[in-house]
Amino acid sequence: MSHAASGTHWDTIVIGTGIGGGTAGRALAEAGMRVLFLEMGGAGRRAERSGLSDTPLPEARLVRGLWPEPLEVTLDGQQSRFHAPLGAGVGGSSVFYAATLERPSRHDLDALPDQPHPTGGWPVGYDAMRDWFDRAAGLYRLRGSPDPLSPEPAGPLLPPPPPSAVDTALMAAFRTNGLHPYLAHTAIERIGGCLNCLGTKCPNRCKMDGRSAGVEPALATGNATLVTRARVTRLLGNADRVTGVEARIGDETHRFTARHVVLAGGALGSPNLLLASASEHWPEGAANGSGLVGRNLMFHLNEMFALWPHRGTPDSGPSKAIALRDLCLRDGNRFGMVQAMGIRASYGEIVHYLGLMLARSRYAGVPGLRPLTRIPAAVAARLFGHAQIFVGLMEDLPYPGNRVLHDPARPERLAVSYDIHPELQARRRAFRRAIAHAFRGQRRMFLGLGPELNFGHPSGTLRFGHDPAQSVLDPDCRSHQLRNLWVADASFMPSSMGVNPSLTIAANALRVADAITRDPA
Repeated sequence: MSHAASGTHWDTIVIGTGIGGGTAGRALAEAGMRVLFLEMGGAGRRAERSGLSDTPLPEARLVRGLWPEPLEVTLDGQQSRFHAPLGAGVGGSSVFYAATLERPSRHDLDALPDQPHPTGGWPVGYDAMRDWFDRAAGLYRLRGSPDPLSPEPAGPLLPPPPPSAVDTALMAAFRTNGLHPYLAHTAIERIGGCLNCLGTKCPNRCKMDGRSAGVEPALATGNATLVTRARVTRLLGNADRVTGVEARIGDETHRFTARHVVLAGGALGSPNLLLASASEHWPEGAANGSGLVGRNLMFHLNEMFALWPHRGTPDSGPSKAIALRDLCLRDGNRFGMVQAMGIRASYGEIVHYLGLMLARSRYAGVPGLRPLTRIPAAVAARLFGHAQIFVGLMEDLPYPGNRVLHDPARPERLAVSYDIHPELQARRRAFRRAIAHAFRGQRRMFLGLGPELNFGHPSGTLRFGHDPAQSVLDPDCRSHQLRNLWVADASFMPSSMGVNPSLTIAANALRVADAITRDPA
């Protein structure tokens, strides 16, 4: 039996409804194009407020909007399986995100005379992206204050909520140390009744994500249709075009067609789909003439630490208000920004993080050590009170050996192989030293020993560039090989940057949508 949507030849099929797919689909629908969203997860209920969960049951995870299967990771030769913070529902992973949309610095994209870029610079530089950053900031209704270190215009920013007593005390201490904090750029409306949904779905439409700022406005135009529980299994086509998209809905396989196809399944899902689409026309997988599909996988490295405000500061709860970029470039190293995580740490949280540190250390197997973590946690909580947890978000760099793995016998699984390069190890140690120096004189505690990959920030696996031998996509994020295949997720990024990727994904998705509307194909 054919699906109702399979009888239409669409202008564009968008595979995935996260921040990239939702944003691109909205722009295309508002431009008058007929858009079909294909989403693996369910629609969910608009009023639900579910969060990230460790439940192992695939169907239960799908109901909650989570990726159903564990991510299989080979890290430095050691294999593990765990549920990564990845979404599978309308809005994708973005419905669970903390809504931090920071604009990159110029050095994140451009090679500068005094600041060389590790890739030689992006094929589309900062000046060409500026207007798209502005448009995405307006679309996602960003709030915050300008970065005092940036020479660039801040772009459209709505007023942020006033800082709490804890924020005010910490920012004053940072300035005393010569740092330059500002109020982070977040996509939360803060309307009456706002629940500050960090890490959970927002039932009130005040958190701007791929659902509220993308899919829902697209559907409201009347030009877009959404099909959920549609697991796209492969692309069909010939030497230079995608001619069909095959998806499993329930127990049936359906074929959908369009003039344009936009991949937005994330930096793990999109390359996996291309590799699963191997055929006589594409023996190494769709769009894989360079052999780079799935390679150059990057994450950010999280350097988490607790900071205690001065004694006597009123406890005003967890906050995600503070950001600073003093450590993005230091002593020739590319580090990254530092920001509050929106987590308040007291005795229980400190025990938890110390336990994680021990479990990942060389002393993990020593009996009787785990209970001893309660002693420093109790001392810290008794002497210092509640801390705020911050994270240094360190830039990762592309290495071809770090990649998405595809298994034809299990095409639905997500698996990666990643080796921590010696360069990354050395830069990470330097970052910890820089953090310790920057926050000297303040009560603090690192919450990790070894490198911690941010599995919620994969990028780079379908990099864009001018040379078809060195990239998968052209500068418009269209496949070098398949003229009607485009990408609108974090896969396109040739470097991970030292900031959160969400604003860049949204800005690039708008740019891709604009290119599609101008394409005669």
